[in-house]
Amino acid sequence: MVRPMVVAFNSASADGRIAASADVLLLHGDARWQAIEEWAPVTPKAGPFNLARAMYEPDATLEGSGSFVREDDVPAPLPAFDGDPALLYDDYLPDEIVRRLGHRGWFVVLDGRGRVRSWIADGSAFGSEWVGWHLLVLVAGHTPAAYLAYLQREHIPYLVAGNGGTHVDLELALDKLHEKLGIGCVLSTAGGRLNGALLRAGMVDEVNVEYLPAIVGGRTTPALYDAPALGPDEMPARLDLISCQVLSGGRIWARYRVHAPGVT
Repeated sequence: MVRPMVVAFNSASADGRIAASADVLLLHGDARWQAIEEWAPVTPKAGPFNLARAMYEPDATLEGSGSFVREDDVPAPLPAFDGDPALLYDDYLPDEIVRRLGHRGWFVVLDGRGRVRSWIADGSAFGSEWVGWHLLVLVAGHTPAAYLAYLQREHIPYLVAGNGGTHVDLELALDKLHEKLGIGCVLSTAGGRLNGALLRAGMVDEVNVEYLPAIVGGRTTPALYDAPALGPDEMPARLDLISCQVLSGGRIWARYRVHAPGVT
């Protein structure tokens, strides 16, 4: 099977923190993170994220559910599904969305536990630069049926990847994105746990970090790659520097190529 190229992109403090504290939603930040951004202002078009989008031309972005809901948040209950649950556990890719005119890309979100509500499915809600983009959710073989029924009621496409509980099989998910939707490049702006899992599994091809001129600290503050600790026989991921640019206000944009596991 062939998977898309995966480029990880994050903005982080100089000590690798991607939020100001553990209770902050990564997608929205808070006043403290906004202050950091204001210490080193850039125009949106000149910011590394938009420069990376122009450089890689991704077909999809990737986020984890933790960018939208906190771990301790209790999602609103959904109506029970009273039909045959088996009918829900096939990939849901309605033609009117997948083959719609003007398609440009997918907002892919991993949500195997079915925790996110109140989705904004159409990218046009985020401005003209996201017109033609649409939401797609990655779920698993034991994601709650009520959640899958909710996605279908909202006409939100999803791909089913993995049978092990609510755990999404990342390799299968990426393969399906390529095989079923023709996605060739994914720009992952996910948090440390998802990006860390992708990196540990050897599924990140390039790492992009926009370092901001601040130090946050905190033992539980979300960091760039919150992967499990290395085992005695595991080696750190080796990186080759592609480029490093110093931007306005002390921002630094570093790009690295990731060595394939076992390659020296």
